Amino acid sequence: MRISLKIENATGFNPTKKTHQMDIATMCEKIKANKITLPLYQRDLSWTFQKAIDLFNFQLFGKAPVAPISINEISNSSEEDVPQISFLNRELIPHTQIRGDHQSVVDGQQRLTTNFKAYVNHESFRNIVLDFSRGTFRVVEGAITKSQIPVGILLNEKEKVLMDYLQQKGTFNALFATAIRVRTKIRSYNYTINIAENLTEEEQIEWFEVLNNAGSRVTALQMSFSKLKVHNLDIYVDYTEPFRQKIYEFGYEELFSPFTTNVSYPIAALNPAYEVIEKQGIHNTNYAPIPSDTKEAVLTKLDMDKFRSIIQLTLDSLEKALSFIEQNELKEKITRMDYILYLVGYFSFMESNEFTSDVETKLIEWVNTVDFVNKSNSARREIFTELLEIS
Repeated sequence: MRISLKIENATGFNPTKKTHQMDIATMCEKIKANKITLPLYQRDLSWTFQKAIDLFNFQLFGKAPVAPISINEISNSSEEDVPQISFLNRELIPHTQIRGDHQSVVDGQQRLTTNFKAYVNHESFRNIVLDFSRGTFRVVEGAITKSQIPVGILLNEKEKVLMDYLQQKGTFNALFATAIRVRTKIRSYNYTINIAENLTEEEQIEWFEVLNNAGSRVTALQMSFSKLKVHNLDIYVDYTEPFRQKIYEFGYEELFSPFTTNVSYPIAALNPAYEVIEKQGIHNTNYAPIPSDTKEAVLTKLDMDKFRSIIQLTLDSLEKALSFIEQNELKEKITRMDYILYLVGYFSFMESNEFTSDVETKLIEWVNTVDFVNKSNSARREIFTELLEIS
């Protein structure tokens, strides 16, 4: 019987031998120095405040270790490697700065970023505190009391920041000893690090998808758009995050919560603006603003200035759509993202056309009567085509 050489080779290699531990403080130091970075294909941050708080509480009170971090160690850097970006600001790391034993995070970005934000006292965490009276990390609204210390002060890279804060608050004698023990425990908290060496992009993505087989897959859509960072356009920072923030600002976060739709909804919304700018406003039925019609392969081949124009038109149209809903008190009717995406598409096509009271009346009627439930993609495309006929 023939035994594959592939099996023979596999039995002689045990990747778990490369596993080791690293404490939170050391990981944060390496992140700040860009010695731990992210591969270009990694999506933007998705954790809520509650997820971050849950992690802080688990690291302080949990009776089991946090799940391991998975890292690709780049020891033989070349221009063929996956480009690397920094945490938080997602800046490209020059190839020349990636030297021996550089570590690239395949899985664990959200956990590492949460700890790093506390380490650098990031503005977004200013209301997350350790409440010493209640015995928990939590979000506070309004003034921070004397029994509370912001997480960015407590776990700051410099101990002096904590000392100065307690002296300023007049709580040094009451809280310092306990605060230092908490700080020491969390900073010295060890994560298990699973190491692989010099993985190709394909191998990294395969590893990530195995680790995240509950649904957080690196989709082809995310991959296509993340590579635009090489051309100085970060689809997350420049588009999907502003899109999400605007949705949240108008109170529709519950319609925008599934992981996979955080990217697919905004990208689908680009289709109408693409047709306006690139196709002179000629609509093709399979360019409807629905996730199944995303055109990443088409959009990523565009001139970057033109792509930025498409993004800007879409964001402007999103503002118009949400304002239209609010001004006409239609929020109770908006039970699905479809309403918003279709109106974004409509306003993209309207662009500078005059918005008369007659058109407004027809749009209000459309919102009140359209039905998206149990519709096939073909039917959903037809709904958008009919919407564009309102004039």
